Amino acid sequence: MDNIIKITVIDREGVEHVLDAPTDMNMNMMELCKSYELPVEGTCGGMAMCATCQVYVLSDHDLPEKTDDEQAMLDEAFFVKSNSRLGCQIHLKNELDGLKVQLAPASN
Repeated sequence: MDNIIKITVIDREGVEHVLDAPTDMNMNMMELCKSYELPVEGTCGGMAMCATCQVYVLSDHDLPEKTDDEQAMLDEAFFVKSNSRLGCQIHLKNELDGLKVQLAPASN
């Protein structure tokens, strides 16, 4: 299918999940993880107001720059690394085929 890409998500136990990700539904990484019942909370509903969907980007994909809101949230989050992003701010599109991310540890 033209509108399905593959995304690899490593969960908090180190298990790799290769997910089919639709690019024609305006979904983001957080919503994709939740749809596969991976442990991503997304407490704020994708508004970049919490960091419960934080992921580490492991592949070399060209992602949009972090917004000021995303950076402000990451500045307050736990377990932040240089490759940290909020899953709710990574919108699924064809250019992200093969993206690989790891779920950040839960903050509680």
